[in-house]
Amino acid sequence: MTIPTRSLGGTGVEVSILGYGAMELRGPDAIAGPEIADADAGRLLNELLDAGVTLIDTSIDYGRSEELIGRYLGSRRDEYFLASKCGCPLTIEPDWDPPAIGAAHDYAPERVRAGVEQSLARLGTDRLDLLQVHMSPSRTRMESEGTVEALQELQAAGKVRFIGISGTLPELPDHIAMGVFDVFQIPYSGLQAEHEPCIAAAAAAGAGVLVRGATARGTASEDKAWGTEPLAMGPPRPAARDLWEAAGLDEILPEGMGRHEFLLRYTLSHPGLSSAIVGTANLDHLRSNAEIASRGPLPADLYAEAGRRLAG
Repeated sequence: MTIPTRSLGGTGVEVSILGYGAMELRGPDAIAGPEIADADAGRLLNELLDAGVTLIDTSIDYGRSEELIGRYLGSRRDEYFLASKCGCPLTIEPDWDPPAIGAAHDYAPERVRAGVEQSLARLGTDRLDLLQVHMSPSRTRMESEGTVEALQELQAAGKVRFIGISGTLPELPDHIAMGVFDVFQIPYSGLQAEHEPCIAAAAAAGAGVLVRGATARGTASEDKAWGTEPLAMGPPRPAARDLWEAAGLDEILPEGMGRHEFLLRYTLSHPGLSSAIVGTANLDHLRSNAEIASRGPLPADLYAEAGRRLAG
């Protein structure tokens, strides 16, 4: 089993088309994360590298995630591209809900620098491959607070290799127009396509694109809302299952292929994508995702027909 790789925009780095979203290692005290024993987290992290996943995305916001990565993958640091985030509160209180965490983000240079130092210590490393501004602050806010200058100073100091932003509409077009970010992390799946023009714009600007939400947060077989994340705010969306069925995708689903595989490979088929970040605390799910990613994008004709139906 070999997971294909792609260029991360103009960074000169190749990353696996399947990345790992380490939010699922946050633990039950951080935004009601799943229970996972330390030893099980270590087993999962090492197995994902063994499977060929070379990109790990984490954050200060993700509870114990950074600490576990540092503990169990510190000796394998050169085997993966490590991305974390900044602007986050340095301590997450157990009773905070997602809006409270979002409101506690601060993009002033002193918070950015303090967050990076904390992340480096927790991760047991001397550099982050990618530092992303978290929670999609406006261009005006970042420019008034000197956020980008702080990122660039950390680059010059060798503590950060590349800078990026984890963004959403309506701010993303302004983020891209700033012309300073090497990588954009953007929500997208076949059932969550409103950010698709931003993927094309970021890729056209020479940036790498990391996609989150590649399988509509749990696949179309689950009757639940998609499109909002634990740390995001916004209105509820239609259930993924309803959107899937409205497009008639079961009619073209190849024999033996489940909805989860179809959605993940549909996302991997997007020409502007560098890597799709998928998180799990379940080792069997990790193995399944790696196997699916090793099959690569959907056949071109199937991808085109699915796109036509989803656009309709």
